Amino acid sequence: MNPLLIGGIVETVGKVADDLFTSDEERARLALEGYQAETSRMAGQVETNKIEAAHASIWVAGWRPAVGWVGVLSMLYQFVVYPMLTWGWSALQAAGWVSADLAPPPMIDTEALWVILTGILGLGAYRSAEKLKGKTN
Repeated sequence: MNPLLIGGIVETVGKVADDLFTSDEERARLALEGYQAETSRMAGQVETNKIEAAHASIWVAGWRPAVGWVGVLSMLYQFVVYPMLTWGWSALQAAGWVSADLAPPPMIDTEALWVILTGILGLGAYRSAEKLKGKTN
């Protein structure tokens, strides 16, 4: 058997093992780099938020609060007001003040609400990322 061939096999196995196993020092360095990148990204987002909030136009400064309030009001209706309305509706029907064949107030389609909210918030994050990269006018 050729000793050079065994040396090549050992070297190849050593490289593969080195790629598979990371030292504690390498893991700590990679984690620190990840934390630094995330901190930098968050600082950029905070700065973008400050600039948008200070804008004179309601279309720039007001869209996030508007989406937030729509979400809050929808969740308030769905999880607080609607159950009370349903309970009150049943009580009014039992007392004979509301016709028994009259339908109770409607529920909100929360599935559609979540799609809209996550879509709008995702577009806002994408726009912020573009601004941070300097890709906008």
